[in-house]
Amino acid sequence: MTTTNHPDSTRPDPTARLSERVLLIGASRGLGLALAQEWAKDGRQVVATVRGTARTALHDLADGAAGRVQIETVDITEPEQIAALRERLAGRRFDLLFVNAGVTNQPEGTVAETSTEEFTRVMVTNALGPLRAVEALQDLVEPAGTIGVMSSGQGSVANNERGGHEVYRGSKAALNTFMRSYAARHEGEPRSLVLMAPGWVRVGVGGPDGRLSVEESIPNVVRTLDSLRGTPGLHYVDYLGRTVAW
Repeated sequence: MTTTNHPDSTRPDPTARLSERVLLIGASRGLGLALAQEWAKDGRQVVATVRGTARTALHDLADGAAGRVQIETVDITEPEQIAALRERLAGRRFDLLFVNAGVTNQPEGTVAETSTEEFTRVMVTNALGPLRAVEALQDLVEPAGTIGVMSSGQGSVANNERGGHEVYRGSKAALNTFMRSYAARHEGEPRSLVLMAPGWVRVGVGGPDGRLSVEESIPNVVRTLDSLRGTPGLHYVDYLGRTVAW
């Protein structure tokens, strides 16, 4: 198995080479928007996606980013839209592809209490869609670049000792498993593959009760992704670079 641990995982390397060209899937709000803001602030070139044609906070960010943020449109639950995005970006190259996707089930409940439609919506958005995006867009990433996916600490099977959030947990555990399969198929390649657990953040899926602010999570997420560049294999880590148990 290509899974590796992050060396000295509690301290991301501040001298790591930055990923200057970023393709960010899912950035209209929440953690995705915060990531786009952080990368743009650092002066990196970001292609970030939204769903649909409505104006979002990402458009406001792009307007003030002096050309550093370009907006594309894709719904990762629609395979034809992923394929169209791939065609539009043909010829572009990126140091980092990061797929940010996350919905939770409404209303919350056990697996047995969840409708088939709602279960399917969460699984397609959180697990199937991200892997379809990775497969379609991987060739746009430099051979020694990074492919990252937004996971969650709740995707850890080993750490699930309290239950709750069952469908969401299951979708993130599925995402982790699918990325392990992807890593196994690409064993020996120089790319770094990252499953990122951003912590429980008070935004988006995390809701208002999260333990972390965006400012405590996202800059560390970016530093950790940079520190893992050039370290082949699959890394399941949190925002501080600490390895998360499978």
